[in-house]
Amino acid sequence: MNKVHVSASTKEYDVTVGAGLNYGECLKEIHSPCKLMIVSDDTVAGLYLDSATQSFTDAGFTVESYVFPHGEQSKNLSVAEKLMEKMVDKGITKTDLLVALGGGVVGDLTGFAASAFLRGMDFVQLPTTLLAAIDSSVGGKTAVDLMNGKNMVGAFHQPIGVFCDIDTFKTLPEETYAEGMAEAIKYGIIYDEPLFTRMERKDISDEDLVKRCVEIKAEVVAKDEFDKGPRHILNFGHTLGHAIETKSGYTIGHGQGVAVGMAAVCGAMLNSGDFKRVLSVLKSYKLPVNTTYDLHELAMLSKADKKRHGDVIRVVLPTKIGEVYLKDVTPDEWEKIITDGFHAMEEN
Repeated sequence: MNKVHVSASTKEYDVTVGAGLNYGECLKEIHSPCKLMIVSDDTVAGLYLDSATQSFTDAGFTVESYVFPHGEQSKNLSVAEKLMEKMVDKGITKTDLLVALGGGVVGDLTGFAASAFLRGMDFVQLPTTLLAAIDSSVGGKTAVDLMNGKNMVGAFHQPIGVFCDIDTFKTLPEETYAEGMAEAIKYGIIYDEPLFTRMERKDISDEDLVKRCVEIKAEVVAKDEFDKGPRHILNFGHTLGHAIETKSGYTIGHGQGVAVGMAAVCGAMLNSGDFKRVLSVLKSYKLPVNTTYDLHELAMLSKADKKRHGDVIRVVLPTKIGEVYLKDVTPDEWEKIITDGFHAMEEN
């Protein structure tokens, strides 16, 4: 078992990573027994809700639950409202806890509700996917989607703890695990070439992978909790990725969209050798590197991205594996970058 400490300006907490975690005992170490509501989707609940409930009950907590239909389509204001109405019905108070049991959709929705209910209450993340473990469960970004944009309504609200049981990854479909690998590859490209190399060689365990990715995110969040500057590097691949997700009606997953976004930008910016390495590692985890959507339309969709500042979009551009920089570009400049990237893909 490993622990990574996250030092945000509003809250400090640990991310606990290990196999076979006892959620109840882990939570009791940081919070006295109280009433809690486990929030999950119908897929994850069928696998882990009963065991999580028993674990918390055995540790002295009183447990309620709320389960919603799985998928990005549920990450919206309507489902968040239904969750908060259930919280009122079950007598959840400001001194109680919300517990997010699931992937990124569950964590984002639960965190958003925790940030808004009674003007803010504590919550805990129990990520059950690789993607949630290394990305959305850490750092305090919570949000829901609007019909015309991903993560358009949200707040910064840090959890009081994150407990990642890597045994839950064993039940992930191959495609879902690969989505997490897209975010892990992102960390290698933006920050840590040795980590990229270990993924390239496939000589890293899930526990070590989660630990290192969380360490990187913790370092970035400590410098810029509220996403004003340095934290923007974590958006690498996301500008195009979010546009692809939105265009697909969220039938294309987050990790798949990010993989295509990274491939396009790397094609435009990296030397041939590094670009081939990026393509190879993405393909080795069965991630997509291309899209059939119109590039002009995707570039225009990027104008609605939350990373837009006035008439420009802040994008993350790599100089080599392990190093990136931020640049403000117009939608036309952004379209040229991704077009150049896909042209480079045709040549490799």
